[in-house]
Amino acid sequence: MEQTKYFIIDFDSTFTQVEALDVLAEISLKDNENQSNAIADIKTITDQGMEGGMSFRESLKKRVDILQGNKEHLPELVDRLSSLVSPSFKRNTEFINKYKDQIYIVSNGFKDFIVPIVSKFGIKEENVFANEFTYDDTGNIIGFDEGNILSENNGKPRQIESLGLKGEVFVLGDGFTDFEIKKAGLAHKFYAFTENVRREKILNEADHEAPSLDEFLFTQKLERAHSYPKNRIKALLLENIHEGAIKRLKEEGYQVDVHPAGMTEDELAEAIKDVSLLGIRSKTMVTEKVLSKAKRLLSIGAFCIGTNQIDLSAALKKGVAVFNAPFSNTRSVVELALAEIIMLMRNLPDKMTQMHQGKWNKSASGSFEIRGKTLGIIGYGKIGSQLSVLAESIGMNVQYFDIEEKLALGNATACPSLEHLLMSSDIISIHVDGRPENEFMIAHHEFEQMKQGVVFINLSRGHIVDIDALAKNIENGKIHGASVDVFPEEPLSNDHPFKSPLMGMKNTILTPHVGGSTLEAQENIADFVPSKIIEYINTGSTTNSVNFPNITLPTLSQAHRFIHIHKNEPGILAEINNVLAKHGINIGGQYLKTNDLVGYVITDIDKNYKEEVIKDLKMVRGTIRFRVLY
Repeated sequence: MEQTKYFIIDFDSTFTQVEALDVLAEISLKDNENQSNAIADIKTITDQGMEGGMSFRESLKKRVDILQGNKEHLPELVDRLSSLVSPSFKRNTEFINKYKDQIYIVSNGFKDFIVPIVSKFGIKEENVFANEFTYDDTGNIIGFDEGNILSENNGKPRQIESLGLKGEVFVLGDGFTDFEIKKAGLAHKFYAFTENVRREKILNEADHEAPSLDEFLFTQKLERAHSYPKNRIKALLLENIHEGAIKRLKEEGYQVDVHPAGMTEDELAEAIKDVSLLGIRSKTMVTEKVLSKAKRLLSIGAFCIGTNQIDLSAALKKGVAVFNAPFSNTRSVVELALAEIIMLMRNLPDKMTQMHQGKWNKSASGSFEIRGKTLGIIGYGKIGSQLSVLAESIGMNVQYFDIEEKLALGNATACPSLEHLLMSSDIISIHVDGRPENEFMIAHHEFEQMKQGVVFINLSRGHIVDIDALAKNIENGKIHGASVDVFPEEPLSNDHPFKSPLMGMKNTILTPHVGGSTLEAQENIADFVPSKIIEYINTGSTTNSVNFPNITLPTLSQAHRFIHIHKNEPGILAEINNVLAKHGINIGGQYLKTNDLVGYVITDIDKNYKEEVIKDLKMVRGTIRFRVLY
């Protein structure tokens, strides 16, 4: 027979995000000119008491003496603490309500403010054990009930012992006084709660770390708001991804590891083994070999526009959704392209170099306006089309070529062939994606077709252009000026050397893949990509995924969501529904989308199901990945 479980929960920095006496000090000392020093002293004394560096009674006395509190301060304190209940406690009210008879709040704080807060969650007043303030005739807090065992050292173990609990006892808290319960042999396990404060000394004594109540409930297989604790989801971000993305993922509750550079295939294959979310930019190659080592990977975020550095097909077959930032740095790339067109037409790179060498070369030779010149854009997607609009607005004639039929913006005209564009453009700017078939799109033959004195710009992908052919045509004067931001081989980090046959060539701008590297663009990307990943993890929505069937899902409410990714073969949806029918499960909503390789089925059901259902669904023919959300 299963034993009854009892849950001993601390209040300060556990049930709430803060130490209540710290907040009371902010209220009671708000008109005191020494408020900041007094609050700092209280926090220091609190930490000393929590970590066992000071006797608890001494710690309590010192804090109460500093407080200068009054009973009139308590309503404001209760209001503020009510808004500071730990998020994981707020979302797990189902657990609290179900086990309210077995939950005990045992605190070295004070019932005066604890009871009004925890009672809102259904916790019984008789299950709250804490100190109580003593007051003078005018309501001033002058001390505490020193006869209460919770004001003494080892008070919590003595309090628990007096309850005579028969069953398994679990302690959840952040301080040394919570650990003392386990140390005294009165608890089955002590969980160090670190959602709000992390005390290394306490962690060293704990049986388990609980970064949230979700983690505790998950390990105990109890009712919880989240099917899987977010602190167990590990994210690895490479290549100096913007701090905003790191912050966003940490706020969501994920573990986040950061690596400033790219990784080689072997390095990433080793690092990715326990990673659930991977964030990269353009340098890191996510190959089939890397993906074969990714046992827990759910999603990849490309913090850029291009995704050719990721084997999208292998990721899809592995059930890994890939998201990128198709719009976030468009403007930045377009502005750089326009700036470089002007600089190259004016022969500014050479003039600037000469000025730094002390040479004054004032001459109009080889310098031209861009007004009236014909700009040929190869690739009329998000960047190419926006470049078209801005270039036309400053007086250029714009033509473009794209393998797909695209609507011309403004007065731009579509070229019937790439050859036509190459032969008739004064300036050529490439903005195509990095698909393998685009390799060497521009090579010796294409340079031969260009006009004499053309300006050439590549801000797309390094393998699009034959660099040796480009170098030869700059050297022989066919190309008046060139700008290259992307290269077939790029250093993994700023600490690695860069080499290229284009180095030192006349009127040539070489930039280190910075087309989208503006603060504005990186901030936009840092917001957009994590939001898509988080939405996928939380709801299963694949909107804007570059490899998965796109499904936008409603918010899940009072249900469980089964996510089933499988090979796109006939009859699998029927098999899934047969499993559900066999177990008598009612479907509240179902969504299906497929592509050539996979089917993506989302099924919402009520909350009552047996574990056998999960096992059966994982055994459905062609299953790639299955997970449950709630």
